Amino acid sequence: MKFIRINILAFIIFCVVIVPKAQNINTNGQEINTITTAVPFLLISPDSRSGAMGDVGVAIKPDVNSIYWNPAKLSFIDESKDMAFSLSYSPWLRALVNDINLAYLSGYKRLDKNSVVGASLRYFSLGSITFTDNFGGIIRDFKPNEFSFDVVYSRKLSNNLSAGLTARYIYSNLTGGTNVGGADTKPGQSVATDLSLYYVSNKFDISDRPSDITFGMNISNIGAKMAYTDNADRDFLPTNLRMGTALNIDLDEYNQFSFSFDANKLLVPTQPVYQEANGAVVYGVDGLPIIYSGRDPNVGVASGIFGSFTDAPGNVVFDEDGNTVGVENGSRFVEELNEINLSVGAEYLYSHLFAVRAGYFHEHPTKGNRRYLSFGAGIKYKVIELDLSYLLALTQQSPLANTLRFSIKFNMGAEAESQVNP
Repeated sequence: MKFIRINILAFIIFCVVIVPKAQNINTNGQEINTITTAVPFLLISPDSRSGAMGDVGVAIKPDVNSIYWNPAKLSFIDESKDMAFSLSYSPWLRALVNDINLAYLSGYKRLDKNSVVGASLRYFSLGSITFTDNFGGIIRDFKPNEFSFDVVYSRKLSNNLSAGLTARYIYSNLTGGTNVGGADTKPGQSVATDLSLYYVSNKFDISDRPSDITFGMNISNIGAKMAYTDNADRDFLPTNLRMGTALNIDLDEYNQFSFSFDANKLLVPTQPVYQEANGAVVYGVDGLPIIYSGRDPNVGVASGIFGSFTDAPGNVVFDEDGNTVGVENGSRFVEELNEINLSVGAEYLYSHLFAVRAGYFHEHPTKGNRRYLSFGAGIKYKVIELDLSYLLALTQQSPLANTLRFSIKFNMGAEAESQVNP
């Protein structure tokens, strides 16, 4: 099937380290069981600031790129900054290919002291792919691409709390409408929403230094499933729960420091383990494979979200003949914990003009094994901010190795005193 070959080439090549396909491979006594979704490009961190801090972002001080991380933060941007725009660019998976890239454009406009609206466009190019038939004959060349367009609204609910709402349109064209076995493929399309909250504590002192703590939560990509043909099974969007906190300290008049922590989990079904006998999957009278541990992943969006907290199958034990014989005690709960990705990041600001950042991202080996350090810096001149980040992979032969991100921001209506971050 030429469609299958093209789909694998265009899709798996860039999501191999984002949401790789589940495999029955044992890692330190645990089965690899990664979670797969459609359009995983929605989970790629777009901007250099958070990219330099281990992909933390839900609770750090707000800027224009909060549209991606936590739209609720927008209403806490300094009221003197009436409008801002940002453009980010990242060559992606350069360790594999040299023509995949992600571009991100975002902007906001303040309506009043409590309300802000914003919009963003994310464009993901998968380079150039040559379509061939079963005999290797060239059919056509095509450049797969995906994009999403967001409109957001953020409003303060009190002096300390705000909420945000996002409406998102998603378009994914991986095949260019190639006809397969008489069936036409089509671009995948869907709509989704994000729900977010942001809380800022009152100022308090740490060793006589003014400080505050922020908390953030964002449930993103809540929306309809997506398919690329009329008769294919529809795949879940990468619905994701991100929660985090940040401690911000004013060391003195010129120096500021923040430490941030994020945790996020995909709210989509985990692949179950099916009943096996003599090394082969056992089917029921309905012709479907019998699930030995876990839950049926073919459910609705709401059921998938709420069931994602308790559907991990755990470590299933097989006997010498390949028959399923049991599930290790406590392994289901352990697998649920393994599905939570952790990020920590730090940022140092000098005189509101220069920033140095660093962070660490951790994903469990059975869930994708993305582990890396990140570094970066930012500088501001008048209303323009420039940010750069670099990713140092901690796993061998990682396609993410040496990833660079570039961002430029334009702050309109900013105060005369320059700031790297609002």
